[in-house]
Amino acid sequence: MSVKFGTFVPQGWRMDLVEIDDPIEQYEAMTAVGLAADEAGYDSIWVFDHFHTIPTPEIETCFEAWTITAGLARDTKRVKIGQMVTCNGYRNPALLAKIASTVDVMSHGRAICGLGAGWYEHEWRAYGYGFPELRDRMRAFAEAVQIVTRMWTDEKATFRGEYYTIDGAINEPKGVQRPHMPLWLGGGGEKVTLKLVAQYAQGCNVGGGNPELVRQKLGVLRQHCEALGRDYNSITRSTGLGIFLLEDGDDPEKATAKARGNTSYEDYAKGTFVGTATQLSERINQLIDAGADYIITNFVRVAYDHTMLKRFAAEIMPQFQ
Repeated sequence: MSVKFGTFVPQGWRMDLVEIDDPIEQYEAMTAVGLAADEAGYDSIWVFDHFHTIPTPEIETCFEAWTITAGLARDTKRVKIGQMVTCNGYRNPALLAKIASTVDVMSHGRAICGLGAGWYEHEWRAYGYGFPELRDRMRAFAEAVQIVTRMWTDEKATFRGEYYTIDGAINEPKGVQRPHMPLWLGGGGEKVTLKLVAQYAQGCNVGGGNPELVRQKLGVLRQHCEALGRDYNSITRSTGLGIFLLEDGDDPEKATAKARGNTSYEDYAKGTFVGTATQLSERINQLIDAGADYIITNFVRVAYDHTMLKRFAAEIMPQFQ
């Protein structure tokens, strides 16, 4: 199976720009990663949609997702640009569809629109969005998926729901890609999200790089596709993978010391794959066997050092193409 690869650029959300003081230099460091990925042959670059840092909200840079999507669309030439994923609660879905359409034109047809229900309660409340119950967030998300799709396809989009209403909304230009830009839905909810993927989406992101979880979620997606008469293989099935790529002979604990700070190696390795190129290729093969056909990488300290990003492109990506 031919597999495609994307990678995240550092935008601050994961405290991945804190060693750079000047915000202009921070932005340029982010763009430099996008350019390096473009030149190295990655299929896509990705950003998060958050306002406050993790694991705790700090007074640190966190660039806004759709603004930098637009900026990266002009900074780069070939790679696709997506969000993993846009939080539905932060923008009216008709406005989101309009923004995405504009960026698709700016990028000459390289935009991906990622969308999800949202989860980071602290920033929801801090920015004045409240924090609706999960039931309401999921129902609003389901309506938003339909609105975005109609805004990209109908001459005058109309929708009346419990959470959103639009009435003859004109969206011109609708973007460059046909029939419309890809809509990717994030999240592994088996009853709602994965059914929405089967109904409306061109891509999904599940499993967090865990082969067993990827297999489980994609099995559910396949069932939804069969029930709805959707071609399962028409959906891009992605998973994310945080990576610390070792050199052969490296001691994992010593090599990761700076990146993990006060976090124990055992805890760090739970959320980040630490291994050599050979070991990483084995993990990717496991993810492919589980059903994934798109791997979105996230390299440690990539804002300051592109070595892992370039090694991955040179040593690992050719094995799967």
